[in-house]
Amino acid sequence: MSFGFLGIQFGFALQNANTSRIFQTLGAEIDQIPILWIAAPVTGLIVQPIVGYLSDRTWGKLGRRKPYFLIGAILASLALVVMPNSPALWVAAGMLWIMDASINISMEPFRALVADLLPSEQRTTGFAVQSFFIGTGAVIASLLPYILTNWLGVNNTAPEGEIPDSVIYSFYLGAAAFFGAVVWTVFRTKEYPPRIWKSLFYIKKRNRDF
Repeated sequence: MSFGFLGIQFGFALQNANTSRIFQTLGAEIDQIPILWIAAPVTGLIVQPIVGYLSDRTWGKLGRRKPYFLIGAILASLALVVMPNSPALWVAAGMLWIMDASINISMEPFRALVADLLPSEQRTTGFAVQSFFIGTGAVIASLLPYILTNWLGVNNTAPEGEIPDSVIYSFYLGAAAFFGAVVWTVFRTKEYPPRIWKSLFYIKKRNRDF
């Protein structure tokens, strides 16, 4: 149930490590970059509580949380593919906004899934596993341009105004990892219908009280 966090962290790490470089390549001045970056935290502040509220009240063929995993993964993966190919600065800034919103759409229900499916005595372990996948994804994704350049010989330089191949291919790999990891969780994790979930919650609470 936590494996999707590996892919989500690919998106975050690639965004954090390479977006400023992309902005500068597309003509942003150093003093403009903080303004361009402000969209990301503001988007998270708005999107996370909304998605959390909606996912608590959702049930469909895919379940309660999994529809949000999938929608976020699709949108974030598309943004990861488009961003290093942005023809202009405003396009890259828009992709950052879409990417951050989409990552938050996937990430917030992932946190809730552990609380939904694990008994209280296992939740600490569940969150620890999430942290493991977060750290692993962050390290691998941050190293991708270096690995592609120094191990596989992918070009890390480009003409002025163009994004290097090492960054472009890193984003492509990140999109594949994001989508693949989230889809694995979607199809390998079973959620309980609201009626069963409420019954299980009541049983867990009664056992704790007892």
